[in-house]
Amino acid sequence: CPHPVLNVSSRLRSLSRLQRIQGHMMSSHVEPEVLLEKVGRAGVITMNRPKVLNALNLSMIRQISPQLKKWENDTETDIIIIKGVGGKAFCAGGDIRAVTEAGKLGDSLAQDFFREEYILNNAIGTCRKPYIALIDGITMGGGVGLSVHGRFRVATEKTLFAMPETAIGLFPDVGGGHFLPRLRGKLGLFLALTGFRLKGRDVQRAGVATHFVELFSSSSVEGILQNLKADGSEFSKKQAEILSKMSPTSLKITYKQLQAGASLSLQDVLVMEYRLSQACMRGRDFYEGVRAVLVDRDQNPKWNPSTLEEVSDQSVDQCFSSLGEKDLTF
Repeated sequence: CPHPVLNVSSRLRSLSRLQRIQGHMMSSHVEPEVLLEKVGRAGVITMNRPKVLNALNLSMIRQISPQLKKWENDTETDIIIIKGVGGKAFCAGGDIRAVTEAGKLGDSLAQDFFREEYILNNAIGTCRKPYIALIDGITMGGGVGLSVHGRFRVATEKTLFAMPETAIGLFPDVGGGHFLPRLRGKLGLFLALTGFRLKGRDVQRAGVATHFVELFSSSSVEGILQNLKADGSEFSKKQAEILSKMSPTSLKITYKQLQAGASLSLQDVLVMEYRLSQACMRGRDFYEGVRAVLVDRDQNPKWNPSTLEEVSDQSVDQCFSSLGEKDLTF
C-alpha cells in the first residue's frame, strides 16, 4: 500500500507531536527510565516509567542492550532479572505513538526502534545466563518481547498477557512469529488474531510463563479450555465479532507470519518481522489503527482494504519481501 499522503499542515502537526514526545522523553530523564543495578550476583533491570505502564522506548532499549551483554560476559554475574515498577504493569508495550508520528514524517525512528528492539529480543533469546522476567501486571507487545524469549517467565495473579497488535493495523511482532505457533494446538494463532487476554495462572497454563507465583488471596481464573467450554457458542460469536473489528490486512499478514514462523529460528523470525514492520510503516492501517485506539480513541478505525476478501495474496506477499541491504542483521 502507498504511504499515507500528508499535506503540509498535517506534516507540521506530526512534527509538533513528535517533538513533544521527544521533549517529554528528554525531560523525564531526571527520573531514570531504566534502573540497572547489581544485587549480589544478580543483574537487575527495572523498567521505571510507571505513569505510562513502563512502555518501552528507544532510549530504554539502548540502555538495556549493552548492559545485558556486559552481564552475560561478567564472571561476577550469575543471573539476570527484569521487572517493572508501579504495581500495574511489567511493560504494556512499545512507545507506539512516537513511532507513528516518526513514520508519518519519514523520521528514522520508524526504522531504528523496530531494528534495535528486535536485536534486543534476539539477545534475550540467546543469552547464556539464566534470564528471569517477573511479568507481574500488564505484559503486552514490547513487554512480551522483553520476557518470552528468556529462560524463565514468572507470572502472578495480576499478570495480564496479550498481543493486541491486529487492532492497530500491526501484527504480533517482537518474535511473536516464533513463540506463538509453538504454543499448544492453535492457541497461538487464536491469541495472535484476536488479541485475547490471558490472565493470572492461565498465562502459565498456555505455556507463555514457565512459573506461577501466588501473591494475592483472590481466587485464580479458570483455564483457557474451561473458559471455552463454559462459554460455548456464545464465546465463539464474541471472538468472531472481535475479529471483524481487526485490520483485515493485519489478520492476513499475521496468519502467514505464524505459518512461516513455525519452522524458523528466532533470528530468522525477527528478520521476517522487521520486513513486516516496515511494510506497516509504508501502509495505511497502522496509522489509522493508532489514531482510532490510542489518539482519538473513537474505537472506529476505517481499514483500507475494509474486508478480508479485498486483501490480495499478492499484497500480503509483498510485505514479506526482502529489504535488501536494509534487512535486519545481527
